[in-house]
Amino acid sequence: MRLFVALNLPAPVREALWAATARARDLGLPVKWVRGEGLHLTLKFLGDVADEREPELAAALSRAAAGARSLSLALGGFGVFPDFRRPRVVWVGIAPEPGLEILQHRVEQEFALLGFTTEARPFRPHITLGRAARDARPAALTGLEAALGGLEFAETAPVSALDLMQSTLQSGGPVYHVRHSERLP
Repeated sequence: MRLFVALNLPAPVREALWAATARARDLGLPVKWVRGEGLHLTLKFLGDVADEREPELAAALSRAAAGARSLSLALGGFGVFPDFRRPRVVWVGIAPEPGLEILQHRVEQEFALLGFTTEARPFRPHITLGRAARDARPAALTGLEAALGGLEFAETAPVSALDLMQSTLQSGGPVYHVRHSERLP
């Protein structure tokens, strides 16, 4: 199973974000856009994991969520990683939130105990909206910066669960399924 730990956005926020980004998607740039129902905040990518490890992963998720509270994520501002000269990932940002930082750190700690590599890069909370095609030349993405600069979106997303997600790769893009969920009171 290909797994990751995430915070899923409520449907109305996903729908509003999908609608707000329509102009960028309609440009026909070589970007593989995440479907609206798949928009989420990844806290930890686990990769391919054997099915029999699911109980220990669920236990780690439970420990990471213990004592955490529900969150209100302030979404807004669009950008790319690493930069507009060579855009690879298109995203909408999330304002700094101490509770989110603590939760992400706890997820890292709990899954490190199970042998998953700790992320070396600093945590930069964002919702991935799309990824540039692997073979896309930077010139083919020239209009992206202007398109994102013209978009407006500011929403608060209440999040009350920490989810262990499965990603199944298909020709139309990945399909996500919640394998285990821990409530954040």
